[in-house]
Amino acid sequence: MGFFNFLTSDIAIDLGTANTLIIHNDKIVVDEPSIIAKDRTTNKIIAVGRQAQQMHEKTHDNIKTIRPLKDGVIADFHAAEEMIKGMIKMIDTRKRLFQPSHRMVICIPSGITEVEKRAVRDSAEHAGAKEVWMIQEPMAAAIGIGIDVQQPVGSMIIDIGGGTTEIAVIALSGIVCDQSIKTAGDVFNQDILDYMRRQHNLLIGERSAERIKIEVGAALTELDNPPPDHEVRGRDLMTGIPKVIKVTFSEIAIALDKSVAKIEEAVLKALEISPPELSADIYEHGIHLTGGGALLRGLDKRLAAKTKLPIHIAEDPLRAVVLGTGKAIKDIQAYRGVLMT
Repeated sequence: MGFFNFLTSDIAIDLGTANTLIIHNDKIVVDEPSIIAKDRTTNKIIAVGRQAQQMHEKTHDNIKTIRPLKDGVIADFHAAEEMIKGMIKMIDTRKRLFQPSHRMVICIPSGITEVEKRAVRDSAEHAGAKEVWMIQEPMAAAIGIGIDVQQPVGSMIIDIGGGTTEIAVIALSGIVCDQSIKTAGDVFNQDILDYMRRQHNLLIGERSAERIKIEVGAALTELDNPPPDHEVRGRDLMTGIPKVIKVTFSEIAIALDKSVAKIEEAVLKALEISPPELSADIYEHGIHLTGGGALLRGLDKRLAAKTKLPIHIAEDPLRAVVLGTGKAIKDIQAYRGVLMT
């Protein structure tokens, strides 16, 4: 078995729109932004992940940065393949006589089509996977936060990622009802970008919008312990000269209001279509929030006020999905019911 392990390796991948995480040997070995940088003249990949992220929106004509995933699914097949290859190389840099073949479990959004599923499988196979399984993101998030998904008990998960918000009611190793909407982290960034342009005549980039979201992002205009004001640097649209302004969390809460309202609507819809017995379980156990969006200040309070249900934020919301995927690949027989080929 030892020799067999030398020739194969198990990899769990959370292929996200904003970040990609990989678990190998029970450890998170890769946690990088989902982006690559490419040389236009030679078509060579010059950077993957964090290195490419630092180049994003700062490149000249010969370098192009690509985000291969959009709205939770692969938008650029070749770039996705190169990104997966590059990130797998980060796992093990030792020189080997034989290149090990990989067994992979990859996360996919619950609203994915067959064509999009095929793109994920093909990308993984081209990146060196011998066997590929897929697991739906809300299911992986539930396993990752310690819910026993095989029990006849209803659990509701809201996973707010970079490209999609996945809302699912889970019982007996299956998703009973779900809502998948394309309002998530990337839309929040765009809202902030638009708000800065409209209110302050300030042109900022995607990275600055992301920074604002992390530093002062909020879903409520009033918070118990508000974050300090954040300095934003950008270009003044009137004069064309760089300038600095300060933004408060309540301004950002106003900017994000419409998008958060869409998530609230989707949550109410998912509750509306869930069977009555499972509704009773959800009333008892509350709703679990995972994904990067769960870190938006005041979002749990806002959802609790809307649904009148307790909202629990996962201990490590950013890693819940990949941890669940890691558990699934560790015991494929036990989780056979939740895995798709």
